Amino acid sequence: MRKNLATLCCFMINIFLKFLSGNSNSFPLAPALYVFGDSLLDNGNNNLLPTIARANYKPYGFNFDRGATGRFTNGRTVADFIGEYIGLPFSPPYLSIMGSVTKTGLNFASAACGILPETGYNFGKCFSFAEQLDLFQETVEKEMPKHFDNFTELSDYLSKSIFVIGIGNNDYINNYLQPNLYHASQLYTPQSFAKHLTDSLSQHFQRLYDLGGRKVVVFEIGPIGCIPSVTRKTNHIEEGKCVEEVNKLAILFNNQLHKLLTNLTSSLKGSNFIIAHSFNLAYDAILNPSSYGLKDSSNPCCASWLNGTLVCIPELNPCANTDEHYFWDGYHLTQTMYSTIATHCINDASFCNPINIKELLQV
Repeated sequence: MRKNLATLCCFMINIFLKFLSGNSNSFPLAPALYVFGDSLLDNGNNNLLPTIARANYKPYGFNFDRGATGRFTNGRTVADFIGEYIGLPFSPPYLSIMGSVTKTGLNFASAACGILPETGYNFGKCFSFAEQLDLFQETVEKEMPKHFDNFTELSDYLSKSIFVIGIGNNDYINNYLQPNLYHASQLYTPQSFAKHLTDSLSQHFQRLYDLGGRKVVVFEIGPIGCIPSVTRKTNHIEEGKCVEEVNKLAILFNNQLHKLLTNLTSSLKGSNFIIAHSFNLAYDAILNPSSYGLKDSSNPCCASWLNGTLVCIPELNPCANTDEHYFWDGYHLTQTMYSTIATHCINDASFCNPINIKELLQV
């Protein structure tokens, strides 16, 4: 009798401790997390596409218990951290799903691609934002109804799910800023190109809304003029300093994006389009790394091709103390920075606004 009582007590204590620690695995704060974007969020889709834009080899995943999965960093992405907070498993890459899709979300992000359909073609096949939405639509219309009794249940599920989007970086890095490969910089001024991109986004976001998305978190383009791929170019004199002319392009886009999301939230009934102001935080971390626990905010942590301007060279060990570095390779950040960005978006309404993710989950 005493043994049974002791066992019962231990069981109840464990339940109580799990409750106190917020065991979100048992009680997720949202039914699903859907992810769209580029290499900042791709977690393996490009592994299964004919492209050279892949990260399925060491040292990618150096600090990740699953190893090199296709994430372009040493560990987890922003979407991974957000999913963990919600209490959901990592949203699997869409192309990795065999058979029935999961109800806890999917990741459609594809490295090298962007908002415009032509962006990234020079690397091989990737999914543009429109193509990612095509795959989501197919999922909603053909696969998800198998998990619900009726359309009302499916609509309720989608309206409560979280949608994380980070797209547009490559439309500049691999398109507008590559005049030898693309004609965008000859056809558009910086202002008109930003409008061209956000006009396209407006149509895509309307489509996402029509498919059932209501809680949408959209990340700004970061300070792309500070990435090693830009700062280490031979025609840039001050190595390690940001190229502000390139940053101005990102700011133009971000300003247009902010206006777009504000208008969508006011015009689309029941929607919440949240903007994540990642540019200013990321820029501040580059200028003041010690304030973020960093020691290096200029150099890639892994040995990267062409003087640190590209992706990691396979199988070479990265720098020591990876958590003290801002950049992982010539383009992408370490999981330390992704954790910082995700934490701010979850808790800080001045970073993710008009409401943060914690508040969005309660809407």
